[in-house]
Amino acid sequence: MYATVRRYEGIDKVRSEEVTRKVGDSLLPQLRELPGFGGYYLIDAGGGVLTSVGLFESSAQAHESTRLAAQWVREQKLEDALPNTPKITAGPVIACESSSAAVTNGVAAFA
Repeated sequence: MYATVRRYEGIDKVRSEEVTRKVGDSLLPQLRELPGFGGYYLIDAGGGVLTSVGLFESSAQAHESTRLAAQWVREQKLEDALPNTPKITAGPVIACESSSAAVTNGVAAFA
């Protein structure tokens, strides 16, 4: 399993809600279609910070999700809502424990 973490900073509260809604409406359906998709989480860290965690079977699949997410930001015209380039951390998952995940705020954790 391979994980990609993207940290978006400088988001105002109103735009944060817009981004969250659009993630559930249009980004998640696209991510679910990617080969190797294992899960996606969007975290409101407060203070204008959103963090996403994507899980995939391989590094190539995870990198494709980063490309797709960048394209999605442009297509949704969210460049102003996400004013700073995300800080990206990616690598193999070396320890993992999970139970079945639920849908929260319209965003599915695991498909």
